[in-house]
Amino acid sequence: MREIVISINGTMHPGRIYNPTPDRPADGPVVYWMSRDQRAHDNWALLHAAAMADETGGGLAVVFTLAPSFQQATWRQYAFMLNGLRETEEHLDFLGIPFYILTGDPVSKLDRFCRDHQVGTLVTDFDPLRIKRRWKNAFIEKNPVRVLEVDAHNIVPCRKASDKAEFAAYTLRPKIHRLLESYLDEFPGLPESIHTGPFERQQTDWDRVMSGLEVDHSVTPVEWIKPGSRTASETLETFLEERLDRYDADRNDPNRNGQSNLSPYLHFGQLSAQRVALEVLKNHPRNENVDAFLEELIVRRELSDNFCLYNPHYDSPEGFHNWAQKTIEAHKKDEREYIYGRDVLEKAETHDPLWNAAQTEMVRYGKMHGYMRMYWAKKILEWTQDVGTAMKEAIYLNDKYELDGRDPNGYAGIAWSIGGVHDRAWTERPVFGKIRYMNARGARRKFDVDRYIAGMGKSRQGSE
Repeated sequence: MREIVISINGTMHPGRIYNPTPDRPADGPVVYWMSRDQRAHDNWALLHAAAMADETGGGLAVVFTLAPSFQQATWRQYAFMLNGLRETEEHLDFLGIPFYILTGDPVSKLDRFCRDHQVGTLVTDFDPLRIKRRWKNAFIEKNPVRVLEVDAHNIVPCRKASDKAEFAAYTLRPKIHRLLESYLDEFPGLPESIHTGPFERQQTDWDRVMSGLEVDHSVTPVEWIKPGSRTASETLETFLEERLDRYDADRNDPNRNGQSNLSPYLHFGQLSAQRVALEVLKNHPRNENVDAFLEELIVRRELSDNFCLYNPHYDSPEGFHNWAQKTIEAHKKDEREYIYGRDVLEKAETHDPLWNAAQTEMVRYGKMHGYMRMYWAKKILEWTQDVGTAMKEAIYLNDKYELDGRDPNGYAGIAWSIGGVHDRAWTERPVFGKIRYMNARGARRKFDVDRYIAGMGKSRQGSE
């Protein structure tokens, strides 16, 4: 691998070439393998691909490989993603860029497409998750085309921000802040005319695409949020106009509409985090609310990507810090007052009405309030037989019901809650050891717990 920097209408931006001396000449057509960043604007990977195609004159196309099933993704997540991609296709068509959706095994389908069209360069967006990296490496082993990876998800590219797993936010924050000004640029435009080369503009048969999925349809789409880049921009505008000025005070109270509601759009790449930051800084003076929001948007999000990129065990207890491993080992035989299996947890039938309300929120709305996600995961640690089971159950439920499941933020958040990742050791106590503890009494000091429970409908009564 080697680093390169491409000039895009005078703006310099980095990428990484994985096989710099391929057998096939690099002056052929260019394909952007869209995956994590599913938008036609504010997209560094698409801009790289367009710049290279403009230079070579070989033509440009965008390809999305759709696996008929993907880990625990359900119809809820697939519908949100595909309806967003439908809008992306419309935008690409307006720009004159052909879009192909290839259903089946991503590696073999992409390999065949690149061979059929004699592709010279494949541009792919950055993703730190294990399965996406396996797909990319498997493709490189099968196909001699030049592969360029571009981080279109983070403002400071993840590999540029740090070359190792960071211990916590306080170790990554100064690295991000040193580089932020260099990368927080306004996006340049695409070339005025884009040559399609051997690629034909076509209209996707979305009914056929959706009927070919092999997913759980019992988890249905939600009504409170609509997919797509246009709605994402409207949601951002509403947040900036109506809620940013009280973000720091409201964000940890699940009874207030204080959060941005941008996480599903950021997860599917229907909205650029860089665009969000630019709009915040363009229209709002720096204050505690702006700083708190940018901390979450930039430092905390990029810390999650750092965790998943450099920690191969981001979804298991093996990825915890040494101090956490030791305290978990010391308390693994501690008696638990309650032990719940997956069925009880999934149906929100525990003794704790606050936890049940949080689980109900996730099942019903596909999004649990951020504060409650911490409480929710920590109770799973307390109510399952061991930390390995706790991680599996938390990831299973999160990825099945959350719109932003299978995301670095989710893996890092669960690892923080259950294993103290990016946290410090706290006062020792049974079961948790030195892992930070949370309970319903602490929640009552922060917000009106009874109001939250009532808002989620009837929860099984009981007390902690």
